[in-house]
Amino acid sequence: MPEPMTVPTTSDDRDLVITRHIHVTPNALFRCWTEPALLQQWFVPKPWTIAAAEVDLRVGGSNLIVMRSPEGEEMPNRGVYLEVVQDRKIVFTDAYIHAWTPSEKPFMTGIITFEPEDGGTRYTARVRHWTKTDRDAHEQMGFQEGWNQCADQLAALAATL
Repeated sequence: MPEPMTVPTTSDDRDLVITRHIHVTPNALFRCWTEPALLQQWFVPKPWTIAAAEVDLRVGGSNLIVMRSPEGEEMPNRGVYLEVVQDRKIVFTDAYIHAWTPSEKPFMTGIITFEPEDGGTRYTARVRHWTKTDRDAHEQMGFQEGWNQCADQLAALAATL
């Protein structure tokens, strides 16, 4: 089981961060982030679901995650991978939607790391926003609660692999 929800930390005025020790391998967490069938099982806080997930896991490769609200509204989120280090790091952004095509409104870059630690993994999800206003809006949307709930779901799924 993961450690309890961690104290929120910020590194500057545009970052939101969660970090925790999870008692699974970095590979299990990396797989949950990069395999569409696994990603669909944990990526949004329940009762939300993922209606579809597409992953082209390479620098410049695109992703599409379609979130579905409990009322059935679908929200597609497109992005591009900026860095991929097997079992260690994933960096993605919504500043591009595919093949380096700029998005209409860039909002964030996700920097996800998986560091081996004490027989498990130090999992860190850092979300860097384009502006402080975007960061504040994301925080008001429930970043800490939502991303920590998703981390719990991620840890539970990864423990089954």
